[in-house]
Amino acid sequence: MEAVLRGITWGHSRGVTPLLAAAQRYEELHPGIQIQWKKRTLQEFADYPIEKLTEHYDLLIIDHPWVGCAAATNCVLPLDEYLPAAYLKNQLGNSVGGSFESYNYNNKQWALAIDAAAPFASYRKDLLSANNVAQPQTWEEVIDLARLGKVAVPAIPIDLLMNFYSFCIAEGEEPFLNSYVVSEEVGVKAMETMKDLYSLVDKKMFTCNPIAVAEMMSSTNDYWYCPFAYGYSNYSRIGFAHHLLHYNDVVSIYKKKLRTTIGGTGISVSAFSKYKEQAVDFAAFVCSEVHQKTVYVQHGGQPGHLAAWLNEESNLLTHDYFRQTLPVMQNGYMRPRYDGYLHFQDHAGQPLHEYLSGKTSAKDALTTMNEIYNQSLRYSKIEQPA
Repeated sequence: MEAVLRGITWGHSRGVTPLLAAAQRYEELHPGIQIQWKKRTLQEFADYPIEKLTEHYDLLIIDHPWVGCAAATNCVLPLDEYLPAAYLKNQLGNSVGGSFESYNYNNKQWALAIDAAAPFASYRKDLLSANNVAQPQTWEEVIDLARLGKVAVPAIPIDLLMNFYSFCIAEGEEPFLNSYVVSEEVGVKAMETMKDLYSLVDKKMFTCNPIAVAEMMSSTNDYWYCPFAYGYSNYSRIGFAHHLLHYNDVVSIYKKKLRTTIGGTGISVSAFSKYKEQAVDFAAFVCSEVHQKTVYVQHGGQPGHLAAWLNEESNLLTHDYFRQTLPVMQNGYMRPRYDGYLHFQDHAGQPLHEYLSGKTSAKDALTTMNEIYNQSLRYSKIEQPA
């Protein structure tokens, strides 16, 4: 009898196309196994609890802050108990920045890094050249270009929150090290610095996620530069969009590079799967070095394996996307992963959004964020031991 594995991923070419290619090849190598992938939007990922999806899917593409919930509920398999030590050592040694480690929580590996990303700078090389404008290297130069109306930047709540972390670090304080998100002095200064940019950009940016910004920049000539948005190597490939985007390192502020917040995705296996062995084997297959630097990247994927980022063919295909952005990944900031953090992530961007769109003060926004943080520390999918 044929084993049918069901997987759930997100609905961009970066998220689904390489998995369809991997499934096709895996089925050819393993007759009797079928792998079906369903896609959903980024918003649907945020709105429906992943732990509920584990009851319906064998394979799940996840975001690393969810692993605290995974550890609390045991709804996905700890892959270190199913995969050879040598395989996991290779994955760790080839982590793109903190990608592999981000799925390790309480000394258990809840997913493999199938995809790696962070906010990178992107730009239209042709438009900067035609207008004799150099790519910004400092925050001050970003502001100057924004005054010309040529900067695009995603500004929906979740992206503002990810960038807020970066500016807090730039001010000298990493978030979440105390009983509050960040000190008032640093939090307010970070918001004010962000407002220097967000007060200048087109107001429609407040409805745009990174995909929307990449689509705008690659389909029109309205915007020349984006200082930070989660990168998509697809837009650096000939033929994917009307105009080519180039990606590289982010700018400096206070003479130091901004540290952006790592994203990417991991592949996990449901603890409720009837086909655990086959699902684990597929996860190992799709995250293997040879697959990641060949079939995966060739079909629009953004690999989680370092060998793929260093691979010459991967960089030829994407106009040096991986080589240019790797320093950002290596300098990336990892978000908290405690069970309950996602409550904070889902709600704390809204006060920032209200401040940057002129509806509240920085102090009030930070006060609300701290209240949400305290709520998140009490928020858990399971009862905590006394």
